[in-house]
Amino acid sequence: MSHIVQIQTEIRDPVAVQSACNRLGFPTPTHRKVELYNASATGLAVELPDWRYPVVCQVETGQIHYDNYEGRWGEQSHLNKLMQLYAVEKAKIEARRRGHSVNEQRLDDGSVKLTVSVGGEA
Repeated sequence: MSHIVQIQTEIRDPVAVQSACNRLGFPTPTHRKVELYNASATGLAVELPDWRYPVVCQVETGQIHYDNYEGRWGEQSHLNKLMQLYAVEKAKIEARRRGHSVNEQRLDDGSVKLTVSVGGEA
């Protein structure tokens, strides 16, 4: 039986963040205090390509903090890719934790299809 699922992503799992960064070729995230343009934030800092300030993931709350000045200080597409692959990695981690196998397929439109097989058969 097939189900379509939409996910609103909260960044809460440092392992899934690290996996997403690895897949995207981003530097290893580090937990630190970051000075943004007019504020500061403490959490898991992710350096995105050509962004003036890192994205800060507060895994305790699921929130992310960033300042890309409406795209002038960093392309939104980099953050979108991070969020997408975080969701993919987190879903795979949780499915495997429950003993299921996961097959990932990138679709032509840039979306990702995950097929989770109950019982480990993919």
